[in-house]
Amino acid sequence: MSFDYMSRAKQLREEIIANRRAIHRYAEIGFELEKTVAFVMEQLSSYGYQPRRVGKAGVTCTAGKGGKVFLLRGDMDALPMAEETGLPFAAKNGHCHSCGHDCHTAMLLAAAKMLKEQEDRLEGTVKFMFQPAEELLGGAVDMIQAGILENPKVDAGMGLHVMVGNETSKTGEVFYANGPANFSGDAVTIRVRGRAAHGSTPEAGVDAITIAAHIVIALQEILAREINSMQPVVLIVGTIHGGTTCNTLAGEAVLECSCRAATHETRAFMKRRIKEIAEGTAKTFRGEAEVEYVYGMPPMVNDRELSDEIGGYCAELLSPEKVHVIPVSNGTEDFTAVAAQIPTAFLHLGAGSKEQGHEFSMHHPKMVVDEDALPIGAALYAFTAEKYLTNHK
Repeated sequence: MSFDYMSRAKQLREEIIANRRAIHRYAEIGFELEKTVAFVMEQLSSYGYQPRRVGKAGVTCTAGKGGKVFLLRGDMDALPMAEETGLPFAAKNGHCHSCGHDCHTAMLLAAAKMLKEQEDRLEGTVKFMFQPAEELLGGAVDMIQAGILENPKVDAGMGLHVMVGNETSKTGEVFYANGPANFSGDAVTIRVRGRAAHGSTPEAGVDAITIAAHIVIALQEILAREINSMQPVVLIVGTIHGGTTCNTLAGEAVLECSCRAATHETRAFMKRRIKEIAEGTAKTFRGEAEVEYVYGMPPMVNDRELSDEIGGYCAELLSPEKVHVIPVSNGTEDFTAVAAQIPTAFLHLGAGSKEQGHEFSMHHPKMVVDEDALPIGAALYAFTAEKYLTNHK
């Protein structure tokens, strides 16, 4: 019979909240997580672990010994935006944990504490992955390259993300996709080169702004005419810069684009067509275009069997009516890099819906989390890990 992780997590409620608020106050970004990493390692050491650094700013440790290895991941980095919540523990350094990663770290710390307390019960090994730079879509890759999935070798894993400010994100309810779970995310820069000329002699130049405008319109044809209308895709031109004065033709313009797709095939098609259209349109108007893929992350696909298994554990811990299977999400998540290596399940935990008064959603500087969700998330992490190991010994 499983230990009552929910009751224990509720006993730890004030500690979990205090940990979350400590991390929230000094919100750090990317791989620059000096205070956060020190805090996490200090807490893990106090629980009886011997944590170690992995990669640029990751932390890991293990509970149990031998057997199958189940990975629990929580990301730690914040966003480069000023917080506007007015909370007494709000960050003052121009960064903001409106991503919810402070919650993930606090919940995973509590799960680590509980699993250490119940270590003799574990019929395998739990490996903890405290990850940096999720918002850069680079932290998971960095930890993988540094060996997080080896020594001991990981058999399966789980990620958990709070969800706030949606119509359905009621506190304590769990959501997961069975199969495709998150869109790919690619950032693309298109540099258009023309030839500058004075406005009195436009025939002497090649207008990079005009070319850029044609590229913007032409790219929309990918969505409107080249991809099945039932395929969920996104393609936006988020910034465009060019020119120096109002009475000269611009010699250069730069476009920054974002594209998202639910499948590997659609992502590859979009990347190819963006390059072809940009280069071809520029050539049509006597200019040149250079396309650079700045960074990207493939779509994340949950392992179907593992997702339903873990969904069952969530229903057992909470109740079946609080667990929901949902379609693919158009957000991007760098746990994708882990999912490409091992069977994984990525879940969302409701932490405040609009109906509950949480008006602002993720990545908004006024987003506020319902902290009652934190013990629930901690219990989900710990309970799922023990159940997986018991059923796969």
